[in-house]
Amino acid sequence: MEDKSNIFDLRMAIELLKEEGEIVETDVEVEPHAELAGVYRYIGAGGTVMRPTKTGPAMIFNNIKGHPGAKVIIGVLASRIRVGKLLGVKPEALGFFLRESANNPIPPVIIDGKGAKCQEIVHLATDPDFDIRRLVPAPTNTAVDAGPYITLGMCYATHPDTGKSDVTIHRLCIQGKDELSIFFTPGARHIGAMAERASELGIPLPISISIGVDPAIEIASCFEPPTTPLGFDELTIAGAMRDKPVQLVSCVTIKEKAIANAEYVIEGVVLPGVTVKEDKNTGTGYAMPEFPGYTGPAYDHCSVIKVKAVTHRKNPIMQTCIGPSEEHVSLVGIPTEASIIDMVEKAMPGRLQNVYAPSCGGGKYMVVMQFKKSVASDEGRQRQAALLAFSSFSELKHIILVDEDVDPYDMSDVLWALNTRYQGNLDTIFIPGVRCHPLDPTQNPEYSATITDIGISCKTIYDCTVPFHLKESFKRAQFMEVDVNKYEIY
Repeated sequence: MEDKSNIFDLRMAIELLKEEGEIVETDVEVEPHAELAGVYRYIGAGGTVMRPTKTGPAMIFNNIKGHPGAKVIIGVLASRIRVGKLLGVKPEALGFFLRESANNPIPPVIIDGKGAKCQEIVHLATDPDFDIRRLVPAPTNTAVDAGPYITLGMCYATHPDTGKSDVTIHRLCIQGKDELSIFFTPGARHIGAMAERASELGIPLPISISIGVDPAIEIASCFEPPTTPLGFDELTIAGAMRDKPVQLVSCVTIKEKAIANAEYVIEGVVLPGVTVKEDKNTGTGYAMPEFPGYTGPAYDHCSVIKVKAVTHRKNPIMQTCIGPSEEHVSLVGIPTEASIIDMVEKAMPGRLQNVYAPSCGGGKYMVVMQFKKSVASDEGRQRQAALLAFSSFSELKHIILVDEDVDPYDMSDVLWALNTRYQGNLDTIFIPGVRCHPLDPTQNPEYSATITDIGISCKTIYDCTVPFHLKESFKRAQFMEVDVNKYEIY
């Protein structure tokens, strides 16, 4: 595919998607509260969204009710094929490309604020008419959401002790004219650790939230330990993906940086020791739809961001996503694949052929690992590879192992292997009592008394690979290789 390193912001990505026929628009007025997401469910959400849905084009809404002149784009990454086009990589090679990028980081650079697109327009919270609810057209996914959510905000902060910076996506709910709640999954995100340390010190944590950025930044921000330990700035991966550094700019009101080409930037501080009930304005008991396909409960003690300013480009474009959509699969699933490839390749090079985090697992709960046994001593290593995958990505719940002749991206082919190369009592490996992900509703003591805490799970390996000594007995039916292009098919 052609080089896409010349893409450095959302608008250039949109132009490419228009050229590729991967985007649609509407000028019909849409209500941001639930209706916008309801429309896109039918157009292209996919993922674990309630059926009927499908994987389709990205979509721009040009007429947002209550926000004259505002535009909202959704679904930029809601297709693996589209991600490949935006990064200039074949879809099946994305995991390897991200692994290579993570291993060859390019640090970001700081530019002069006068050249920063994200600061063309500045709104200060000290202005008497300042109201983030008016300035940022953030939608809700459903009618029972706790409030308008910023779902694709690149949160950037710096550790108060080490001075190391990091970028992460967090669940951000607009709570008032100058207040956001931010949900930190316990122990799962670096900025959560930074905020916790700042709170211990009794100081606010400056934080910038960049919305509408180069898709490479969005994907890079979803890497997790051990590939990117605390202190690793994921913007360096985005730089490697584009073969040039991400540009940052100093914020207007806080001592922090923001992504210079973002459509919007929210500047603020995480207040030490201050929390808020996520649904304080609605009382619905719900937060928003999460990647497993269920609407998550509102959290009682979210941290609070006091907003200091909103800056944006001229005629800014708000970017959003649906929580359980295919976009989430792309964002978190492809970095998951890269992390697993890196871990296994270091331990046993050449055997792991590919990894796929399918839509049905939301990009987090399940992967299919394609493994090649070349010699008798490779038998058993496929299960070792699965154990390495669990160690490299703790939120994984299920791993399906398949041979090199099975297409890991075709779930029908994967289930064929499950039905013809797997015996439940022989080829299932259970690892109970392991920490996984709290958003799985089965990982709860209410589901079973054997589960000791929310987020404790039984990780499972489904070994659908053929025993090495029986490989000749499990050959698929072989068909003649032909050049189908010479036939006139109409």
